[in-house]
Amino acid sequence: MNDDISQASPVRNNPSEAPATGPLHLGVSQRWDVIDVARGVAIAAMIVYHFSWDLSFLQLIATNILQVPAWRWFARGIAGSFLLLAGIGLALAHVRGFRRLPFLRRLAKVAGAALAVTLVTFFAFPDSYIFFGILHCIAASSVLALPFLRLPPALTLLAALFFLAGPMLFTNPSLDAPYLDWLGLGSSDPRTNDYVPLFPWFGMVLIGVALGKMLLPQTGTARLARWQARNTLARILLWAGRKSLPIYLTHQLVLLALLYGVLQITGPDPRAEAKPFMDDCVATCLMQNAEPATCSSVCACTADTLRKSELWRKMLNGTTTADDRTQISRTAQQCLRRAPS
Repeated sequence: MNDDISQASPVRNNPSEAPATGPLHLGVSQRWDVIDVARGVAIAAMIVYHFSWDLSFLQLIATNILQVPAWRWFARGIAGSFLLLAGIGLALAHVRGFRRLPFLRRLAKVAGAALAVTLVTFFAFPDSYIFFGILHCIAASSVLALPFLRLPPALTLLAALFFLAGPMLFTNPSLDAPYLDWLGLGSSDPRTNDYVPLFPWFGMVLIGVALGKMLLPQTGTARLARWQARNTLARILLWAGRKSLPIYLTHQLVLLALLYGVLQITGPDPRAEAKPFMDDCVATCLMQNAEPATCSSVCACTADTLRKSELWRKMLNGTTTADDRTQISRTAQQCLRRAPS
């Protein structure tokens, strides 16, 4: 996820400077638009996900997307695509030998951005700051993947399977120590807003490295390398793919600022605001052996009634008194009497 994660040098603007024929030479003489566009698609998907996450976080919608399996798989697919492209880019950039200075410049850029993300989120979300997210994983994986640039793709794919299967084979409570969380082999995930540990995610980078090395000898690679983004949508995605790091670092600031302004105008979604109360109310009701349908009806009625009084705001703020709690209990009893049997 950075400006030159995939290719060794920028596109040549002069057709007369086109590289010599052969995919091996193409891999090091120009950027591949197709890879930049693919990264642009991943960036667009990331913005869609974070926009939805922000709506949920600010309670502008009732759905908590972290509790929806489809949204979780969507997020994993986005992370996997970035890491896969990072591996492909690493293989293409160094196909004719390790290019130390470009690699170190790229590594410094990504690692520095990762550190900035950690510092900012530490102060913004101290209980769930990002200590090993997607940028941290890309930086670490870029170093760890270097030996695989010299290995046959088959061995690289075997190593990828090892990392992908690692969480199923080696997870152990003894690895729950905070200083080992970057491995991803603990029995439970740490509390953080972005968690992309080496197991299993380094496996996606290695798959990308293997694919990049297998791609170059193919006869159709020259055509793929010469493909250019020409229509408007492709050009936008191309730009986003080449500016993925600054977009990644700034898009959440823009989204949160805009949506926070919307929140000041519209207020939170009533269903989202009531959810903590509803969850607690239904759980308490079920403990009293009531029917689930009855509990949902009674708690919804109680929330609707309380929302019309000052008790609702006091309850949300956790400032209710003993008399307030008595009134809330009476409201619930009245709703229970009106509930269908």
